[in-house]
This record gives sequence, structure tokens and C-alpha cells, in this order.
Amino acid sequence: MRIVLVTICYPPEIRSISNMVREFAEELVQRGHAVTVLTGWPQYNLSEEDRQRVFITDSVENGVRVLRIKTLPTHKVPYIIRGIGQVFLPFLFLRAFKKYVRDSVDAVVVYSPHLPLTKVGTAIKKQYGARYILNIQDIFPQNAIDLGVLKNKMLIRYFEDMERRAYAAADVVTTCTENARQFLTTRKGLSEAKVMCVPNWIDIRQYARAGARGVYRKKYNLGNRFVLLFPGIFGPSQGLDFVIEVARRVADLTDICFLFVGDGTEKEKIQALTKKYHCANVQFELFVSLHEFPRLLQDADVGLLALKHDSGTPTVPGKFFGFLAARLPVLGFLNKESEGHRLIQESGCGYSCLSDDVGQAEALVRTMYGKRGQLSDFGEKGFAYVQKHFSKKGCIDKLEKLLHS
Repeated sequence: MRIVLVTICYPPEIRSISNMVREFAEELVQRGHAVTVLTGWPQYNLSEEDRQRVFITDSVENGVRVLRIKTLPTHKVPYIIRGIGQVFLPFLFLRAFKKYVRDSVDAVVVYSPHLPLTKVGTAIKKQYGARYILNIQDIFPQNAIDLGVLKNKMLIRYFEDMERRAYAAADVVTTCTENARQFLTTRKGLSEAKVMCVPNWIDIRQYARAGARGVYRKKYNLGNRFVLLFPGIFGPSQGLDFVIEVARRVADLTDICFLFVGDGTEKEKIQALTKKYHCANVQFELFVSLHEFPRLLQDADVGLLALKHDSGTPTVPGKFFGFLAARLPVLGFLNKESEGHRLIQESGCGYSCLSDDVGQAEALVRTMYGKRGQLSDFGEKGFAYVQKHFSKKGCIDKLEKLLHS
């Protein structure tokens, strides 16, 4: 089959979804399919090394044709500018598609929450009669409404209409959690037959070959401190000011370190809070590459998940699966709707609480610190769970079957 994958980000950009799309694309190539990825130009969430790389529009990477498309800025700019950039996405992507892709297309998969990109899937389906799968990672615009990012009633109606059209045009809508599937069928009125749950996966092999421990403890001068690691994007949906408040409350535990590795729109805000509260137990570092990520995880004691309490969607942060693959105990500060609570409890990999209950969050940090010599059991349980339920082969088998249906 000739398959097109449409996504706003692709490696070397550091996001869990970018790595997963790459693994999906490369696996499809190994199974005999011809795969083209339409994606944004790498300019955000890059390691120091990758910031120096020179990229080209049309390349072949491990058998996958990758078309990188320059777009309007969407990071660290006013929300109105970001919104305009979103609206222009489908025009820019379709222009590149028409210029570079000459063959017919049998199937197209679009990854959202960048909802305007669904117009690309709809156009390709219409032109070629291609089968169209819409993969929902975050439910937009609902998540932006819940977080107070999207308030204008006209814009809300505009994006909700776009959302309805996107669901109607797709042959299949896939979600990464069962709670998200139920949200779409009950709240959005999609038929049970149209929405399928296909979990995000993790390739545990890369974590097994991470290499020697201690590299990042030495690089970041962590010594033997008890490290709670939050890697990735520092955005409004994470509610990281809550984590800083927790760090402030456990300042008496002088050998604890809350380690933030990454970047995002909220970085300056949480750095300012750290300075305001004199949090000597908080440390910020830049992104590490996807290749180095497993090595970073093995130098932490606990993996932190964070989602803002007033987010009403059932998201599970993608980093959760990396934590489990690295045998890293998990501590989640999550909104009540997040399926992460169930997964943490069911797997036995750690603890979670609501991200508006700072007293409970503080208590859980103290509990894990008190058990710091016995946390390996959490890690082993999490590893066994991810092996059983989130294997790369099993999840891609389901998606490939949907492409043929």
C-alpha cells in the first residue's frame, strides 16, 4: 500500500508522539508498504546537537520518505499568532503534498490535536479515494476550552465545526485510551463502530540497551540525590506550577531534586516561581536527544507525570510508557479524568493523586522518598505491564488491519 502519515512533528523533534510516528512509519516500510510522512520543519524541542543540523524538504530516512514543511511560528508567540499559524497549516501541507507526491495514495493517517491538519486527510481521501484514519491524541478544542486557553465563542464554534467535519470525513477514528473513546461516543456523538481504541506503544528494546548508568547524574552534578524527573514539554496543560509548589513544601528533604529536562511556553513562568520560592531542590536542563532519553531515565529515581487539574479530557502523557519501559517508578499529579490514574494503579508502578490536592501530592513525595531503597518493585511491575499491554508489534498490527479494512 501507498500510505501517507500527516503529523506536526517528527524526529529529531523531541516529543513522544514524534518518536511513535517514526516507529510506525519505519515498521510499515519493513512490512512492504511505501510510506510518506508530511510533517513540520524541525525548529522546536530539539537537543543541542540537533539544533546545529541542516535539514532539507524532501529526504528518505530509514526507507521512509519525509517531507518537512516550513510553517508559521507556533511556539512562544501570542495565542492569536499561534491560532493563525494553525489555520494556515492545511494550506502549507497540501501545497507541499501536491508539489512532491506524484503517486496515488491508498491510505492516509492524520495525527491530531493539530485539528486543521485533518483537512489534509480529507483532501487526500477525496482526491484518491484513500482510506482515512484520524488518530486523536488530545481532544481539541475541548482541552483548550478546559484550560482557559480558548475562550472566544466564535473561535470555539469555528473549531468545534471543524472537529465535527473531521470526524465525519474519517473512515475510522482511533484513540489511545478507552476513556477517550468513551468521551467521543458519549460527548461527541460518534458511533461505537467508528471509534477504535489503539493504545500508544513503546519499543522497550531501546531501553534495554541504554548503556552505562551515571552519565546524566555526573553531567548535571546530581550526586546521590533522590531525583524526581519531569522530561518533555513545559506547556499550560501540564500545570507545572503545581509541581513547584510541591517542591517548595518538601524543601526540608535536602537531598531531593525535582529535575526538569526540556522546554516550552511555561518555562519562564515556572523558573520565576522557583526563584520566588527559593527552591534549591529544583533544577532545569535542556532537552536530550531521543537516542539519549533512555539513558536519562535510568539515572532518575522517580518519573513525574503532570496534567493541570481543570483539563477535562482523559489524556495519558506519552512519557508514562517510557517510564515503564525504563523500569522507573511513577508519580502522577493528574486531572481526575486522566486514564493515568487507572494505569498506575492497575500496573502497580507507583502512585497518583489529583493535581489540585497539594497536601496529598506532598505526602506521596514523602512516601516515595521514605521508600527510596525499595522502589525497584514498582519499576519491575511497570515493566511487566508495559510488555504485556503496550507492545509495539501488537499495536501496529491493529493499525495495519484498520488500513486494509
